[in-house]
Amino acid sequence: MSGLDPVELTAKLVRCASVTPANEGALEILEGVLTEAGFVCAWADRGGIRNLFARWGTKGNGKAFGFNGHTDVVPIGNPDDWTMPPFGAEIKDGIMYGRGTTDMKSGVAAFVAAAVDFVRDTPPDGSVVITITGDEEGDAQDGTTALLEYMEQHGERMDVCLVGEPTCPERMGDMIKIGRRGSMTAWFTVTGKQGHSAYPHRANNPLPAMMRLMDRLASHELDQGTDHFDASTLAVVTVDTGNPATNVIPASCSSAVNIRFNDTHSGASLTEWVEGEVAQIREVYGVQIDLKISISGESFITPPGALSTLVSNAVQAETGITPTLSTTGGTSDARFVKAHCPVVEFGLVGQSMHQVDEHVRVEHIQQLKSIYGRILRDYYA
Repeated sequence: MSGLDPVELTAKLVRCASVTPANEGALEILEGVLTEAGFVCAWADRGGIRNLFARWGTKGNGKAFGFNGHTDVVPIGNPDDWTMPPFGAEIKDGIMYGRGTTDMKSGVAAFVAAAVDFVRDTPPDGSVVITITGDEEGDAQDGTTALLEYMEQHGERMDVCLVGEPTCPERMGDMIKIGRRGSMTAWFTVTGKQGHSAYPHRANNPLPAMMRLMDRLASHELDQGTDHFDASTLAVVTVDTGNPATNVIPASCSSAVNIRFNDTHSGASLTEWVEGEVAQIREVYGVQIDLKISISGESFITPPGALSTLVSNAVQAETGITPTLSTTGGTSDARFVKAHCPVVEFGLVGQSMHQVDEHVRVEHIQQLKSIYGRILRDYYA
């Protein structure tokens, strides 16, 4: 493959042990590559997080296509479980191994390489914007949101954006994400009165109240799905009492649920529903229930149209596969970008992301660069 080698760039990034929120030089590597290609680069750091903004072309002149991604990665877990060095980027039988090879340093390398070659070979009448954060796998409070804030303050813009997250479940090219479900987590602490299990009338056991609350939440049908989304789900993810004694009724217990919701709901409407359920259980069982809720993202959809068609046509041309337009999966930074401009996601097959011996096929990195390059050429044609 001619031009900037995305495989070599991926390897350089993987060798940076940038476990969130660490950067370990990953973004500086990209800054050097982009600056050499004529991109104007700036740092949008916040809260100790490194964030890189880069633009080729004159600000505000013509159309502006944007790419978004991240270089931080999840922890490796037990290093003894890895059969290949987790930050070695070693290639064996056409497969590169290492944390971040799939999620998503190869995606970043592919769109950076595609953008660099594009502006060198066929300089567009417009600009190309690249935003890369080091805070996607963590709390995501000081990453892409900081980049978008920087853009607003400095008059920068993207007309459309492609997030390079891995999106394909089985084969390269089989899925584009045009939206994401919302996500929220609720934590509950039920407090009663401790006592002897032989004299339950002298105690107020918090466990029946908690079990009834969890049953009411988990058995409730939130919806049956919408035109672009599957049905919303609620999962009980933990119930804890910390009580090793069988002759003691505990004073309190805690639990948590995670809700993935479609555009039938909002974080506010679901919060109101959960609060109502808590109030009923509190009254019936005479216990104290403390509730904490965190909404990590609202659901959103970029309706099928010009942007999804642009990406779909490029994928089909390079892979021979017509991708499905989907809203499945967890959250991504597209949930922040959608407030700035239309956004879709397309990237690698994600089967090994976050796993031991995470890996990517070298040919897929090269193919992804070709897809991104075609998207750029078609957008500015």
